[in-house]
Amino acid sequence: MEVSRWVATVASIWIQCSCGASYAFGIYSPILKSSQGYDQSTLDTISVFKDIGANAGVLSGLLYSAVTSRPHGRPTPSLLRGPWVVHAAGAIQCFVGYFFVWLAVTGSISRPNVPVMCLFMFLAAHAQTFFNTANVVTAVQNFPDYNGTVVGIMKGFLGLSGAVLIQIYQTLFAGKPSTFLLMLAVLPTSLSLVLMLLVRVQHTQHSKDDKTHLNGFSLIAMIVATYLMFLIVMENIFTLSQLQRAFALAILLVLLSSPIHIVIKEHKDNISRLSQTFPNLKAPLIDGPVSVKPEKNSIPETPSDIHDATTSENILDVGEELNLVQAMCTLNFWLLFVAMLCGMGSGLATINNISQIGESLGYTLRERSTLVSLWSIWNFLGRFGAGYMSDVFLHRKGWARPLIMTLTLATMTAGHIIIGSGFPGNLYVGSVIVGVCYGSQWSLMPTITSEIFGVQHMGTIFNTIAIASPLGSYIFSVRVIGYIYDKERSEMGNSCSGTHCFMLSFFILACVSLFGFLVSLVLFVKTRGIYNRIIVRRQMA
Repeated sequence: MEVSRWVATVASIWIQCSCGASYAFGIYSPILKSSQGYDQSTLDTISVFKDIGANAGVLSGLLYSAVTSRPHGRPTPSLLRGPWVVHAAGAIQCFVGYFFVWLAVTGSISRPNVPVMCLFMFLAAHAQTFFNTANVVTAVQNFPDYNGTVVGIMKGFLGLSGAVLIQIYQTLFAGKPSTFLLMLAVLPTSLSLVLMLLVRVQHTQHSKDDKTHLNGFSLIAMIVATYLMFLIVMENIFTLSQLQRAFALAILLVLLSSPIHIVIKEHKDNISRLSQTFPNLKAPLIDGPVSVKPEKNSIPETPSDIHDATTSENILDVGEELNLVQAMCTLNFWLLFVAMLCGMGSGLATINNISQIGESLGYTLRERSTLVSLWSIWNFLGRFGAGYMSDVFLHRKGWARPLIMTLTLATMTAGHIIIGSGFPGNLYVGSVIVGVCYGSQWSLMPTITSEIFGVQHMGTIFNTIAIASPLGSYIFSVRVIGYIYDKERSEMGNSCSGTHCFMLSFFILACVSLFGFLVSLVLFVKTRGIYNRIIVRRQMA
């Protein structure tokens, strides 16, 4: 079977499912803290470097642009070009980072200084940006008419990867977090090295069945998310035996392997289309050798010819092709950055403090663990749902994607107010709202970036905007939530209980999200011309 864009999509999905180790920090952070003798402040410092590494993907974007753009002048050897180079760079960082953390935790090397451990954690998490950039940008280039859907699929599986890795840990390495660290060094590295050559930009003519097959990937993503949510709930209600856990993990792996069936189906459909288009191709099998002389000008264009003729028409004529520096000189860039600072930053600050919020409101340890586990599901629903639905609304209703972002920020405002209000069960409602809205911005932001600034430097630009997430998290977690909580705690003792502990903080976050809503609304107004051209182009396609 040829390496088609469908094979590339499946390979990207499998890599995405393994590379979200930064979301499993809670599994190995206790042994990291105890083995190295860290206090909570030091552990939080290392966690900040993890967040920075997982979101600061400028280098991965620059590398992707360098190894995939068409060279000018002397051509670069094809062996050194392609998304596989980005995957290889990520695999090296992933292995080095987690392997040295494992060596430190097991005492195989002398205890590293805190700055050195921060470097290890930064490298380990930074690998995620290389995997994510290669997979997302390649998918957008392979499916330019459904970029919202494919970004939602890629980001969605990345959001589920934390839950997938935790299921593997609980089945194979329960109670052995140091072994889990070794697995994080080996599994994503090995999988990406095996599959990286399959992740390619395929310049082929698009089919009317593209949406149908992409919907198949979307359905699989929803089934996997539903199954993981079922497992999380069951594990918090019942105690599963080792055999039951192994059986549950086997089902999960079967579900994750199921996208290959879509590749097989598309391959069969493609053969069927070719046989209908060129029926004489079957003649030699029936009547013996047949010489068919093609008429002049009747030879169909090759896939590369089709792409060369239509790339600028189908992808790049909507907005300008800007590099990072040019994009940063525009108002649209900073409007999108500030909107993400408000949305992603306040959302990440919420999940970083959700356990402490639950403790102050009297939630049990099991309830708090369930809330943390289910966050990955809400995050997935936002990432996948916003990408998919924004394509639907754009194609059918003509709604610009910044409008969808504006609505998610308005909804997030309500979610922060619900969390801050402190009524019974508020975290169950508020965490769903904030989690879905937070995830949606991770899907919408890269897609909007590609449509406003072009595809060529998309990886660099959207990874630069993604820095807004850890920056906002630091501002809102440390300077707002942490400061106000410590002030309340100093008056109450060592801990704080009651709605007042976080009420003011989350009302401030609600105001921040509301400001992000206003900024996003301005972006929507400024980009109406671009999206009008997108709508007209797709209606003519």
